[in-house]
Amino acid sequence: MTTFSDAPSSYVRPLLPQASSDVLTLQVREKTRVAEGVCAVTLADAGGLRLPDWAPGSHIDVMLPGDRVRQYSLCGDRWDPHSYRIAVLREPAGRGGSAYIHDELEVGDQVPIGGPRNNFGLVPSPHYLFIAGGIGITPILPMLAQAEILGAQWSLLYGGRSAASMAFSGDLAADPRVAIRPQDEYGLLDIEAAVTQTPADTAIYCCGPAPLLDAVTGIGERLRPGRVRTERFVAAAMSAPVLDRPFEVRLARTGCSVMVAPDQSILDAVAGVGVQVLSSCRQGICGTCETAVLQGQIDHRDSLLGDDERAEGDCMFICVSRSCSDRITLDL
Repeated sequence: MTTFSDAPSSYVRPLLPQASSDVLTLQVREKTRVAEGVCAVTLADAGGLRLPDWAPGSHIDVMLPGDRVRQYSLCGDRWDPHSYRIAVLREPAGRGGSAYIHDELEVGDQVPIGGPRNNFGLVPSPHYLFIAGGIGITPILPMLAQAEILGAQWSLLYGGRSAASMAFSGDLAADPRVAIRPQDEYGLLDIEAAVTQTPADTAIYCCGPAPLLDAVTGIGERLRPGRVRTERFVAAAMSAPVLDRPFEVRLARTGCSVMVAPDQSILDAVAGVGVQVLSSCRQGICGTCETAVLQGQIDHRDSLLGDDERAEGDCMFICVSRSCSDRITLDL
């Protein structure tokens, strides 16, 4: 295991030449292999300062060389005020972010981060069913600790390709409320059975690969609205936009309007008239670019909002979502 003490105290290798003023720059304190293809990274302030608080379900933006920004769930102890822990799966078909963290990131390096932000918050409930697939265990871990503190009843169904690939499974295996089900031993997770065996007031939280999320969401459509909450690491596939023609975006604060072309995002269009909105993933999964909607119908194309939140029609993620009508007014 590589620890902070392995690096000279005076050594600081910056990953980016200069971080902007709204970015927190942390130092890699520890980097550890926790499963086949998964490494855990602990980040802390080099001077030992307290870090911003966070709640279960939160993630941070990790800013890597080459203008790469990746979102990773916080999976450490939320009551530790001085460090953040993330776990990163090596993605062979990814865009290089996970490979950089696995192969090049070193203890002592400085890493600019954004956040924490939370689009997967734990709502109060007397019962919880947690379903995790692979690296989807990361946001679930702090939720288990929080459910324990709240005195709620909970269970966890945790699947993965193989036992060796399932991070933190050794820490969880001794708890009788945890069912660890590697696919090469048990086959696909029996989600239907897990859901039907829980009380009707159970809140169901799921994170993992798209097929697992789709299966859980499908079952959730038969349940009371709001019982199932999911988080995606990759944006869900979307049908074609409602409009295939340009539409107008009115900016209430600045008093101007801009036309958005069919092949252009609202985020890019408003930037073209000098309105800069903080963004990160540009896939509708991180929540950074959330913008209030004052008037108009929204073509929601994100992987964050639930049906009840979409029905309210008061916000949208302008990196991907669009308008259902010829005009929409934003609080920008």
